[in-house]
Amino acid sequence: MDIAVIGLGLIGGSLLRALAAHGHRVTGYDAAAETREAARALAKQAGAPRSGDAWRVADSVAEAVAGTEVAVLAVPLPAIPGVLAGLAGYPGLITDVTSVKGPVRDLLDGSRFVGGHPMAGKESSGFPAADPRLFDGCAWVLCLEPDDPDPADWLTLARLFTRLGARVVPVTAAEHDRAMAEISHVPHLLAAALSALLAGNPLAGTLAAGSFRDGTRVAATRPELIAAMCGGNAPAVRRVLAGVVEDLESFGRELEHDDPIAALTAGLRAPSELRRGWPPRPGAPVEVPAEVEALLALGRAGGWVSAINDGTVAGLRPETDRNCS
Repeated sequence: MDIAVIGLGLIGGSLLRALAAHGHRVTGYDAAAETREAARALAKQAGAPRSGDAWRVADSVAEAVAGTEVAVLAVPLPAIPGVLAGLAGYPGLITDVTSVKGPVRDLLDGSRFVGGHPMAGKESSGFPAADPRLFDGCAWVLCLEPDDPDPADWLTLARLFTRLGARVVPVTAAEHDRAMAEISHVPHLLAAALSALLAGNPLAGTLAAGSFRDGTRVAATRPELIAAMCGGNAPAVRRVLAGVVEDLESFGRELEHDDPIAALTAGLRAPSELRRGWPPRPGAPVEVPAEVEALLALGRAGGWVSAINDGTVAGLRPETDRNCS
């Protein structure tokens, strides 16, 4: 398959390398000239004997997508409008890797577009950190909507990404954005709030250990990236943040009880059991029809797609009755 990857940071660079390693004809592009040169240099080092280069690097978006069947937008949400001019008239299938799906769907309205988001990454960033095995076993969201008439494009991408080793999760854009606010965007804001406790507090900085480290790790992410993903998902982030604030205030009220230890113990029991039950174990394999509603039902149950077969989809549903005791 002929595929273009626009943006060669950690995710885009890893995808470029993974696709090439699986035999696809891949062209990459990045707005930074130094990144393009680094990708070209590595391609020559990793060149396949029968083709000379492992991938090609273009000097513009339009050059990168020319003649390709699929274009992957691996740039931050604020950069997508600037990429669209190079996609004018592009007849192929477009997907992306951003952490917010509703706003990207609105920007790509009228195109052959399937929103995507691989839940993969590491603390290092940029093309030098790219890893062709980054997506092994990762959850890769691919969006569907109940009124989609035909899941053919979705199935094309699901087949492509499951063959890279990913677990493809079918959800709507709104369901994705709500879940991301819960498990990524608000946790970044909470980590930032906890990190702010270090200001003017050298004693706390000396005593801080494991719980502080684990609870604040993502606060070290570049502020521009945190702002882009939270700001791009502002409605869902506000709703989830309000719920978390309410929970924290509830703990505060429990601390006012005559017996705060007993009150807190009761309030902490359910969250403790939920965390000890995560992540869920995979359940028995399932096979579902290649239809929109059946795929969405699988994703809503926490399941994922492991392979695309003729007329059916192979997947797994997680166990829901893990004993946490």
